[in-house]
Amino acid sequence: MKGEMMPNDDIMLEVRNISKAFPGTQALEQVSLAVRKGEVHAILGENGAGKSTLMLILAGVHQEDSGEILLEGNPVEIHDPHHAQTLGISMVHQDLSLAPSLSVAENMFANRQPLTRLGMVDFPKLYRQTREALAQFEIDIDPRQPVRELSVALQQVVEIATALSRKAKVLILDEPTSALTAHETAILFKIIRRLRDQGVTILYITHKLSEVMEIADRFTVLRDGRVVGTLETKEATEDDIVHMMVGRELSQYFPDLGEVTDECLFEVRNLTGRTFRNVSFKLYKGEVLGIAGLAGAGRTDMARAIFGADPLLSGEVYLNGQRVEIRSPADAVKLGLGYVPEDRKEAGLFLSLTVRENTVAAGLKLFSNAIFMDHRKMLLAVTDIVRSLDIKTPSLEQQVMNLSGGNQQKVMLAKWLVVNPKVLIVDEPTRGVDVGVKADVHQLLRDLATRGVGVIMISSELPEVLGMSDRILVMREGEIVGEISHADATEENVMSYAAGVQV
Repeated sequence: MKGEMMPNDDIMLEVRNISKAFPGTQALEQVSLAVRKGEVHAILGENGAGKSTLMLILAGVHQEDSGEILLEGNPVEIHDPHHAQTLGISMVHQDLSLAPSLSVAENMFANRQPLTRLGMVDFPKLYRQTREALAQFEIDIDPRQPVRELSVALQQVVEIATALSRKAKVLILDEPTSALTAHETAILFKIIRRLRDQGVTILYITHKLSEVMEIADRFTVLRDGRVVGTLETKEATEDDIVHMMVGRELSQYFPDLGEVTDECLFEVRNLTGRTFRNVSFKLYKGEVLGIAGLAGAGRTDMARAIFGADPLLSGEVYLNGQRVEIRSPADAVKLGLGYVPEDRKEAGLFLSLTVRENTVAAGLKLFSNAIFMDHRKMLLAVTDIVRSLDIKTPSLEQQVMNLSGGNQQKVMLAKWLVVNPKVLIVDEPTRGVDVGVKADVHQLLRDLATRGVGVIMISSELPEVLGMSDRILVMREGEIVGEISHADATEENVMSYAAGVQV
């Protein structure tokens, strides 16, 4: 299943037979792809399929082992990111690369500021150039404003404007909506369509298939480092894409609900923190309790405070009917609580440590006596969990930073399986992972609930909240404003509570 042949003058970028290997991994093998001028072309595939490696080669971060790259029909060798930018290829990474303490203008024109005749920065000209670069986005951003004061969506705009100010012909967007609200995503899509109409070629990496159907003209699917096929989006369905990505049917995205007992496992009463207040709820044994709400509703801050990572100003916490004090994450772990944060790289994993070291990080005491570590017991436990979660790694001694995003997510969950928690809080458990890994994570959470674990799941993806939750709590402006049973839950009533609309 390949895309149709196109006349050469219609092609902006082409890769031919690109291969790339890393120690223990063949990331790309004989990959060929042609991208038209002025199109949005989605690059899809499961985590580890090779799409990020291919984009990083185009952006000059990696160099291919073999094959060739053509830009507007001319062969090019891309030596580094600066060289890629001079050729007209810019990449906006999922983890934004802005300097938070510098102004918008200083970030946009870093190392290329206009200078006066005396060699000093010409700030009036710098601010004027910044305004001109931002004007096409129809968003009012002060060039002098520190980047840290901007929302994630506006920071994304600054990154894109920076790329275009370098006269980008090809713009690579890596998971650009992963931290955006629906409203912010709509603004970004409007900008993308305008850029496409101006002739900019956009390579768009995403795991959200609904976005592919909405914004992409065509898509190419990679699997195991090879091209599966290229199709016009209008000729495909989401099910077609899923089958191309995973090589199998995913007939059920969410597992069947389990049996929730009437035994209250965990309860919070009138919790108040810096960004939330008077939060009370019960979690029952075997329940997946979904927490929904718009960005800024206080969901993550509440979860961090429950786990002891942030201070509580007031309120009470009960476990198995007994009041407990949780002043730190160490207290929480001792009591049987686990927490999977939304940002796996910043707060969830030790990236420079191995799969084995990360997996046992929360449960080292289980493998030690007063003097020695039982390394054999540890190895057996890690091997069993890695196999049961189908974590793809060359060895248990592989550094976690070298795993795909989906496998990193699984390692983060594996860390808590070792300690067998009573309550597991998961914040955006499937953010940035592909449909296959999503299905695995959903099944794992349901399996934990079936075993009697109480699961609190925070998610910004409404289909996930609706499909996974036995009961849903909706937060708005730091308070719980609604409780909905699974049977009564719809996208409309969840969003009505979240947005403050009369239900």
